[in-house]
Amino acid sequence: MMEPLTIALSKGRILPQTVALFRRAGLEVPEDLDESRKLILPSADGRLRFILAKPVDVPTYVEYGAADLGVVGKDVLLEARRNLYELLDLGIGRCRMCLCGLPDLVWRTHRVASKYPHIAADYFRDQGKQVEVVYLNGSVELAPLVGLADAIVDLVETGRTLKENGLVIHEVIAPITTRMVANRMSFRLKGEAIDRVTQALQRVVGGGDSC
Repeated sequence: MMEPLTIALSKGRILPQTVALFRRAGLEVPEDLDESRKLILPSADGRLRFILAKPVDVPTYVEYGAADLGVVGKDVLLEARRNLYELLDLGIGRCRMCLCGLPDLVWRTHRVASKYPHIAADYFRDQGKQVEVVYLNGSVELAPLVGLADAIVDLVETGRTLKENGLVIHEVIAPITTRMVANRMSFRLKGEAIDRVTQALQRVVGGGDSC
């Protein structure tokens, strides 16, 4: 029997949407995948094997060949800078990477707080601005309110958290959606199986782009 294609899925808010998308595409997905505590789940037909990982870890599993394919947000890919093939925009998990701050943004400290230091640094380098990027793992919205930073770079979905804390969007850096990525070696050695999955998803996504 042919070795199953291993797909790393991001745990969290996009997992139910991912599972629904795979099922609409006619791909065999374990019945309890989005509710199970198991981290490795084979499909009933043996063609696919799913591993569940934190989004930030998915590119690592794929780059090192522990998974052939991965489903993860574009924000994670931009920050991780892993050597992968980006195959498909799945069109789910839509949000924006934004520069945010108080309405009257004034550059006093020339510091920016972010969970995405690489994305933030790249953005300001492209703008020709010199700023210090401070990495925070928690509620970055707090940083401008207490003077730690002048602004933040963060994901914005509804904007509710910003509004409740008196912050606004000053610039949209990039639109963010969920992508399918592939290990480079797997793409060559398991091309037929990967094409089958990608094409099935492409038919369902419709408006999504092949990357």
